[in-house]
Amino acid sequence: MLANERVLIGPFSQILSLSNLALTGPLSDHQLEVINEGGVIVAGQVIERVDLWSELKVYAQKEGIKIHRVEDVFAQLGKPCPKHLTLTPGLVDAHTHICYAGSRARDYADRLNGVSYETISARGGGICDTMQHTRKASEDELFELNIQRVRQHLARGVTTVEIKSGYGLSVADELKQLRVIKKLSEAGLSKVISSCLAAHVLPPEFKDTSVARHEEYLSIILNELLPIVKKEKLAQRVDAFVEPSAFPVSIARSYLKSAQKMGFDLCVHADQFSRGGAKLAAELGAKSADHLEASTSQDLQALKAGNVTAVALPGASIGLGIPYTPAREALDLGLSLAIASDWNPGSAPMGHLLMQASILGAAEKLSAAEVWAGISSRAAHALSLTNVGQLKSGFIADMIAFPCDDYREILYHQGMLQPSLVWTQGDLHDL
Repeated sequence: MLANERVLIGPFSQILSLSNLALTGPLSDHQLEVINEGGVIVAGQVIERVDLWSELKVYAQKEGIKIHRVEDVFAQLGKPCPKHLTLTPGLVDAHTHICYAGSRARDYADRLNGVSYETISARGGGICDTMQHTRKASEDELFELNIQRVRQHLARGVTTVEIKSGYGLSVADELKQLRVIKKLSEAGLSKVISSCLAAHVLPPEFKDTSVARHEEYLSIILNELLPIVKKEKLAQRVDAFVEPSAFPVSIARSYLKSAQKMGFDLCVHADQFSRGGAKLAAELGAKSADHLEASTSQDLQALKAGNVTAVALPGASIGLGIPYTPAREALDLGLSLAIASDWNPGSAPMGHLLMQASILGAAEKLSAAEVWAGISSRAAHALSLTNVGQLKSGFIADMIAFPCDDYREILYHQGMLQPSLVWTQGDLHDL
């Protein structure tokens, strides 16, 4: 769409705007704004107005605004037009690891046979196996693998995606990953948010897992990697996997504080297998604490006091066969809850955000409003984004349309109902 072009798109049987929902605490479905027989006026990349089709049509004719009826949009794509369409904001996936090469199908088969995640990692599988494949891949090869994943996510309705490094685990290879992520952002398919996860696990070059070796590795990251990340604007966020088997709280604290002093925002892999990470995230004022499967009420209360967004990752729970994040309790305690896919080659290879969010909603007794907020406005909040995740005047025109006449059908089908139309920044994609 041209920068100054104004277009009315519709009519849609329903528009689920997800606008003006509280960022914290429980939500009920009656708080959702649902517009029946509605339309959207888009001006360039931005939403100008969301309202009833009948009113917008008169306004558009008066103002000389182009009118794109949905049947004409489908004709442009050479596809049949569904009888009904429900429009929602594009989905926001606030936690992924999709910048990788290789497969961990063997690890998955071993887990099905009862081998633990920690045992697989200790014998050279897990994250270090992906590291080896990612290091071997060229920057161009890594880009081609990952642009396919971005396209796949887009086809499922994800228009904003956070992508972490963390499979390079050396200065050169972390930079390679982060530069690929930057290229993915510049490709313009989706909005991409980059996070530096060099503190994922201790790389195999540091075979002695003593405190001194952990600190030596993190010193290299702080002094050699992060200054380049800052200079080249490769990421504004720094993450760390806080676990005894990765980076214990006592070691992670100093690293994260130093990154924070350098001007980076913090997010933390917290309480996936053991406690400690959530309280550290709260102590440091991290933007989010992600995982939280092992968190207690005390940990969640600390996050609330620290104004930290809780990010549930149901894909990891499904992939590892472990409990879900206590999402219901987190909301009832007044936290902001985002839901993300954790798409990665090991513990969460499915990567289907809508399916995972639907399943978590059923397991944790979340309302439709809470699930939708978790993959839209609250996920955007976890990423410090203020202009995506809602169909609202002034927001980016990231929109998806599902072939149904009732928004409740979407979660009901648990991810099997795919979007028929996807727009990012006002541009229609032929998927």
